[in-house]
Amino acid sequence: MFVFENVLGLLSAKNEDETRYIDKMISLFSEVGYTTEYRLVNATDFGVLQNRKRVILIGKKGKEAGFYPEFEKSTESKTALVKEILEDLPEIQAGEGDWFNVKYKNKGSEYVFDASIRNGIDFTTQHIARPHNEQDKEIYRIAVRKWNSGQTRLDYNDLPEELKSHNNRHSFVDRFKVVAPDLTKAQTVVAHIAKDGHYYIHPDISQNRSITVREAARLQSFPDDYFFEGVGNEPSRNAAFKQIGNAVPPFMSQAA
Repeated sequence: MFVFENVLGLLSAKNEDETRYIDKMISLFSEVGYTTEYRLVNATDFGVLQNRKRVILIGKKGKEAGFYPEFEKSTESKTALVKEILEDLPEIQAGEGDWFNVKYKNKGSEYVFDASIRNGIDFTTQHIARPHNEQDKEIYRIAVRKWNSGQTRLDYNDLPEELKSHNNRHSFVDRFKVVAPDLTKAQTVVAHIAKDGHYYIHPDISQNRSITVREAARLQSFPDDYFFEGVGNEPSRNAAFKQIGNAVPPFMSQAA
């Protein structure tokens, strides 16, 4: 058997002859002797505090069909508000943080222990934030105020003219987006977070930054003792973010 994971777009993407990629894949698997079944799965069903829909294919050697399992969804002990995975990490500013030996600032929520994110050691790592310029930080403050005052997302076109530096005013108008602390799931963490943190603004206006490597890892349900390797012997924030964004959340993997 094999398991294959991909993004939601796999269900609609087509070749030049209008054949869906997924149909072509299933046909190719069949040619080498595998029956393949797939479903759309959301990581939030397994205790991940993130809206992450993914296509999960399972192939089995032979002609048998109907083998796709019913995944066990999370229990109530693995549900929480997003703020519960942020509140025990030290408060830092843009460009600050530590790659190693990050001490927790408080005992942490029940969720981080029930979910084994905090799993016995008294420190974590890679709680390090990217730097931001003053213009971006002012936009972050506006975005956080809008969310905290009424759960309203920032529309790029509503910014003061002096803060608009992008010529494209018609698409990606939600390019500055707060990780909502008072919801049970955040927006999808993607590999592009390695290049752009604007879509993942920390909800604490006093910190005024995008989320750290460790915070992104927690949104993906990685335990705090998991260390993301850099490039060669050097730590790399971008390499860590890319690994996190591309990963299958451990909670989802565990359910399978």
